[in-house]
Amino acid sequence: MPHVVSQFFRPGERGLAPGQRAELRVIGIDGAGETTLLVADQVIEAPNWTPDGAALIFNAGGEIWRMPADGSALPEVIDTGAIRKLNNDHVLSPDGRLIYLSNGDGHLYVVGISGGEPKRISNDHPEPFRYFLHGISPDGTTLVYTGFEGTAENRRINLFTIPASGGPDTRLSDIDKPNDGPEYSPDGAWIYFNSERVTDRPGHAQIFRMQPDGTGIEQLTFDNRVNWFPHFSPDGEWVVYLSYPEDTLGHPADKDVILRRMRPDGREMGDVTAFLGGQGTINVNSWAPDSKRFAYVAYPAG
Repeated sequence: MPHVVSQFFRPGERGLAPGQRAELRVIGIDGAGETTLLVADQVIEAPNWTPDGAALIFNAGGEIWRMPADGSALPEVIDTGAIRKLNNDHVLSPDGRLIYLSNGDGHLYVVGISGGEPKRISNDHPEPFRYFLHGISPDGTTLVYTGFEGTAENRRINLFTIPASGGPDTRLSDIDKPNDGPEYSPDGAWIYFNSERVTDRPGHAQIFRMQPDGTGIEQLTFDNRVNWFPHFSPDGEWVVYLSYPEDTLGHPADKDVILRRMRPDGREMGDVTAFLGGQGTINVNSWAPDSKRFAYVAYPAG
């Protein structure tokens, strides 16, 4: 039986509708063996699976939480000191010792898996700029992120890297159409991402890949749905991504979404599961280290 909690987390910026709930689930790549670990009447988002297989890390109420991956205990908060507006863009170092975090101030931070006072690793910019973290290189040296450039009225959304220890930003894309969700392949040869770069239909994102320097871009999905957040299994065999209904703008919450799988080159595409979700469901990589299962969050109505 799942743990059922009420008002367990700090209030967050986003709420649920009356009677709606957030469910942290685990499912097999073939859609089998689905298990619900946690049911909450507040928003929980974006599970990561620790490399040792022991725990799931997720955000709720601006904080980061850790829960046993077998559901044997309730979540426990990870201390992040004065940084308390954390969003659903967080990744773990390959050795599982560090958590890299995106905060509401638009910057990136790093903290040990046991908690502490996070260290800021992102840079100040002369123009408005916000960092949204999505991936880390297999060797743990480089973070890949989405950069929001400019004001809301004149915004560009492009992809960048930054050293995991801090340092200069490196631009990977420089276009006026949105790009998001960048993540390294396990061999480090590619960065997978979603983008509207080849369409004139607002919001019509598809899945692409590029070499780590931003060259050699290839499109992998070509359908009428809106496709976001490609995530690699650790063994490099599968990519799971979030598929929205046609004509969806951005990556909103509370949509009839599908989690789909495909091979790294786009072959063998198929549905894994469908539910009410979207924002917060699978913003970051949530694969188990055995590459057979992954975690996600659904938001069913009452």
